[in-house]
Amino acid sequence: MYEEFFGIEESEQYAFYRVPKLLFTNERYRNLSAESKLLYGLFLDRMGISRKNGWVDKDGRVYIIYTVEDIMEALGCGNKKAIQLLAELEKKGNLIWRKKQGLGKPNLIYMKKFILPQSNQEEHFLKCENDTSGNGNPTSLEMSKGHGNNTNKNNLNDNNMNLSFPSGDFGMEHGTDGDYSYYHEYFFEHLEIEILYKNYPYDKELLDSIVALIVETMCSKRKQIRIAGDDKPVEIVRSRFMKLNSEHIKFVMDCFKENTTKIRNIKQYLLAAIYNSILTIDGYFDALVRHDLSEG
Repeated sequence: MYEEFFGIEESEQYAFYRVPKLLFTNERYRNLSAESKLLYGLFLDRMGISRKNGWVDKDGRVYIIYTVEDIMEALGCGNKKAIQLLAELEKKGNLIWRKKQGLGKPNLIYMKKFILPQSNQEEHFLKCENDTSGNGNPTSLEMSKGHGNNTNKNNLNDNNMNLSFPSGDFGMEHGTDGDYSYYHEYFFEHLEIEILYKNYPYDKELLDSIVALIVETMCSKRKQIRIAGDDKPVEIVRSRFMKLNSEHIKFVMDCFKENTTKIRNIKQYLLAAIYNSILTIDGYFDALVRHDLSEG
C-alpha cells in the first residue's frame, strides 16, 4: 500500500533540472516570476550540451541555442508568454544576454553570473553592445543587381502609398497594450529592423508598416484573418508569422517595389505577401540564381 510513496533513497533515481536557490532567496530576484526562474534552470541544463558540442565563442564564453519554439514546447506555453519570459530574464533579471546572428539564424543566449560587481556589469554591458550585429557591418544575402535599396518613388505614388495601419482596417481589434508591446519588441529584434533601416534608408515607413501589420495580426482577437480573399484560421497565420526572418521581409519589400500593376489595397497586398513569403522565397532565390547563370 506504500508503493506510491518515496522511500529513503528512491528520490535520487530521477534526473532533475537545477534551479539556483539564490533566485528565490536573494532580494534582487524576488520580483522575477517562478516561470522565468524555471526557464533559467532549463537554460543551465542546456549548457551541458553546449560544452559537449564546443559551443564556445572566441572569448571562451559558452552560449546556448534555445528558441522561442523550444520554450513553448518545454513549458507548454504560447509564443507571447515565451517572449515575455525571455525579456524578463534579460532585462528585469539581467541573467542572460541574447546575441543576434542574422540571416534568419536563432539568437545565441549567454548565461550571466549572479550579482556581478557594478563595474563588471557596466564593462560586460558595453562589451556586449559592441559585439551585437546591429552595430557592425551586417552581411546579407546578395540580391540581384536590380534590387537597389532606393524605393521606387513613382511606384509608391502610383499606388497611393498610405501606410498608417489603424487596427480597424482588418477588423483586428488587438489585445492589451502589453500584448502589442511584447510582440512589437520581439519582431523588431528578430526581423533585424534596425539593420534593415540602414540597408533601406528610404524605406523606413514601409518597414514600420510591415512590422505594425505583423504585430496587429499576432494580437488579433478574431478567429479568422482574410488573406488574398480566403479566411485563414488566426492560429495558422500566427504560426507562419513566427517563422519569419529578415530575409522574408526583404523579399516582401523587393516584390512590392518591383510590382508594376495598380495595387488597390496596399495593406491586404502586404498581408498576403508576408503570409506567402515563407513558401515562395526559396523559389524566388532559385529563379535569381538561374537568371544569373543564364547571363554568366
